[in-house]
Amino acid sequence: MKRTIKHQFFFPHPAETVWEYLTKPELMTLWLMKNDFKPVVGHDFQFRTNPVPAMDFDGIFHCTVLEIDPFKRLSYSWRSGPGEGEITLDSVVVWQLLPTDKGTDLLLEHSGFEKEENLSLYNGLNHGWVEKFQKIDNLLKESAHVNTNA
Repeated sequence: MKRTIKHQFFFPHPAETVWEYLTKPELMTLWLMKNDFKPVVGHDFQFRTNPVPAMDFDGIFHCTVLEIDPFKRLSYSWRSGPGEGEITLDSVVVWQLLPTDKGTDLLLEHSGFEKEENLSLYNGLNHGWVEKFQKIDNLLKESAHVNTNA
Protein backbone atom coordinates (compact mmCIF):
# COMPACT_ATOMS: atom_id res chain seq x y z
CA MET A 1 0.00 0.00 0.00
CA LYS A 2 1.33 3.41 -0.97
CA ARG A 3 1.44 5.92 1.90
CA THR A 4 2.47 9.56 1.66
CA ILE A 5 2.65 12.14 4.43
CA LYS A 6 1.33 15.54 3.37
CA HIS A 7 1.16 18.62 5.55
CA GLN A 8 0.75 22.34 4.97
CA PHE A 9 1.58 25.12 7.40
CA PHE A 10 1.36 28.90 7.09
CA PHE A 11 4.13 31.17 8.38
CA PRO A 12 3.58 34.94 8.50
CA HIS A 13 7.12 35.45 7.17
CA PRO A 14 8.65 35.81 3.70
CA ALA A 15 9.74 32.66 1.86
CA GLU A 16 13.40 33.70 2.21
CA THR A 17 13.10 33.57 6.00
CA VAL A 18 11.36 30.18 6.02
CA TRP A 19 13.92 28.87 3.51
CA GLU A 20 16.74 29.59 5.98
CA TYR A 21 15.17 27.17 8.47
CA LEU A 22 15.09 24.46 5.77
CA THR A 23 18.65 24.96 4.51
CA LYS A 24 20.94 26.29 7.26
CA PRO A 25 22.37 23.36 9.26
CA GLU A 26 22.54 25.32 12.52
CA LEU A 27 18.87 26.33 12.24
CA MET A 28 17.83 22.81 11.13
CA THR A 29 19.46 21.46 14.30
CA LEU A 30 17.17 23.70 16.40
CA TRP A 31 13.92 22.27 15.00
CA LEU A 32 14.79 18.94 13.40
CA MET A 33 18.01 17.07 14.22
CA LYS A 34 21.79 17.34 14.27
CA ASN A 35 22.97 17.27 10.66
CA ASP A 36 25.72 17.97 8.17
CA PHE A 37 23.41 19.37 5.48
CA LYS A 38 24.67 21.55 2.64
CA PRO A 39 22.26 23.05 0.09
CA VAL A 40 24.05 21.44 -2.85
CA VAL A 41 22.42 18.94 -5.22
CA GLY A 42 24.11 15.56 -4.80
CA HIS A 43 25.43 16.29 -1.28
CA ASP A 44 25.16 13.25 0.99
CA PHE A 45 24.34 14.11 4.59
CA GLN A 46 22.87 12.65 7.77
CA PHE A 47 20.30 13.58 10.36
CA ARG A 48 21.13 12.05 13.75
CA THR A 49 18.87 11.43 16.72
CA ASN A 50 18.26 8.77 19.36
CA PRO A 51 17.82 5.19 18.14
CA VAL A 52 14.38 3.59 18.36
CA PRO A 53 15.04 -0.17 18.27
CA ALA A 54 11.30 -0.98 18.40
CA MET A 55 11.00 0.71 14.98
CA ASP A 56 14.20 -0.87 13.61
CA PHE A 57 15.74 2.60 13.55
CA ASP A 58 19.38 3.17 14.55
CA GLY A 59 19.01 6.95 14.92
CA ILE A 60 20.54 7.93 11.58
CA PHE A 61 18.72 9.17 8.50
CA HIS A 62 20.95 8.89 5.43
CA CYS A 63 20.05 11.60 2.93
CA THR A 64 21.10 13.04 -0.43
CA VAL A 65 20.02 16.45 -1.73
CA LEU A 66 17.96 15.77 -4.86
CA GLU A 67 16.65 19.21 -5.85
CA ILE A 68 17.09 22.84 -4.90
CA ASP A 69 15.13 25.76 -6.32
CA PRO A 70 16.01 28.57 -3.87
CA PHE A 71 13.08 29.95 -1.87
CA LYS A 72 10.68 27.64 -3.77
CA ARG A 73 11.50 23.92 -3.54
CA LEU A 74 13.87 21.53 -1.78
CA SER A 75 13.95 17.74 -1.84
CA TYR A 76 16.18 15.04 -0.43
CA SER A 77 16.19 11.29 0.01
CA TRP A 78 15.43 10.06 3.54
CA ARG A 79 16.72 6.56 4.21
CA SER A 80 17.02 4.62 7.45
CA GLY A 81 17.25 1.19 8.96
CA PRO A 82 18.24 -0.87 11.99
CA GLY A 83 21.97 -0.23 11.47
CA GLU A 84 25.05 -1.91 10.03
CA GLY A 85 24.27 -0.49 6.58
CA GLU A 86 20.84 -2.12 6.31
CA ILE A 87 18.24 0.25 4.83
CA THR A 88 14.57 -0.62 5.36
CA LEU A 89 13.05 2.80 4.61
CA ASP A 90 13.88 4.48 1.29
CA SER A 91 11.77 7.64 1.12
CA VAL A 92 11.86 11.21 -0.24
CA VAL A 93 11.07 14.52 1.49
CA VAL A 94 9.87 17.44 -0.66
CA TRP A 95 9.43 20.96 0.69
CA GLN A 96 7.56 23.54 -1.37
CA LEU A 97 7.30 27.21 -0.41
CA LEU A 98 4.39 29.25 -1.75
CA PRO A 99 4.60 33.00 -1.07
CA THR A 100 1.33 34.74 -0.23
CA ASP A 101 0.44 38.36 0.49
CA LYS A 102 0.69 37.66 4.21
CA GLY A 103 3.61 35.21 4.39
CA THR A 104 4.48 31.72 3.16
CA ASP A 105 2.62 28.45 2.86
CA LEU A 106 5.04 25.58 3.43
CA LEU A 107 4.02 22.24 1.95
CA LEU A 108 5.66 18.97 2.96
CA GLU A 109 5.31 15.72 1.06
CA HIS A 110 7.15 12.70 2.46
CA SER A 111 6.69 9.64 0.25
CA GLY A 112 8.04 6.10 0.10
CA PHE A 113 6.27 4.19 2.86
CA GLU A 114 5.12 1.26 0.71
CA LYS A 115 6.46 -1.55 2.91
CA GLU A 116 4.38 -2.80 5.84
CA GLU A 117 7.54 -2.76 7.98
CA ASN A 118 7.58 1.05 7.56
CA LEU A 119 4.10 1.56 9.02
CA SER A 120 5.35 2.50 12.50
CA LEU A 121 7.85 5.00 11.04
CA TYR A 122 5.10 6.40 8.81
CA ASN A 123 2.82 6.91 11.81
CA GLY A 124 5.59 8.42 13.92
CA LEU A 125 6.79 10.78 11.20
CA ASN A 126 3.25 11.78 10.20
CA HIS A 127 2.71 13.14 13.71
CA GLY A 128 6.34 14.21 14.15
CA TRP A 129 6.37 16.51 11.12
CA VAL A 130 3.46 18.50 12.61
CA GLU A 131 5.53 19.04 15.76
CA LYS A 132 8.46 20.17 13.60
CA PHE A 133 6.31 22.79 11.85
CA GLN A 134 5.31 24.08 15.27
CA LYS A 135 8.96 24.23 16.36
CA ILE A 136 9.84 26.33 13.27
CA ASP A 137 6.89 28.60 14.04
CA ASN A 138 8.05 29.06 17.64
CA LEU A 139 11.64 29.76 16.55
CA LEU A 140 10.44 32.35 14.05
CA LYS A 141 8.31 34.01 16.74
CA GLU A 142 11.27 34.05 19.16
CA SER A 143 13.53 35.48 16.45
CA ALA A 144 11.01 38.24 15.64
CA HIS A 145 10.65 39.00 19.37
CA VAL A 146 14.44 39.22 19.83
CA ASN A 147 14.79 41.46 16.76
CA THR A 148 12.07 43.87 17.97
CA ASN A 149 13.69 44.13 21.40
CA ALA A 150 17.22 44.67 20.10
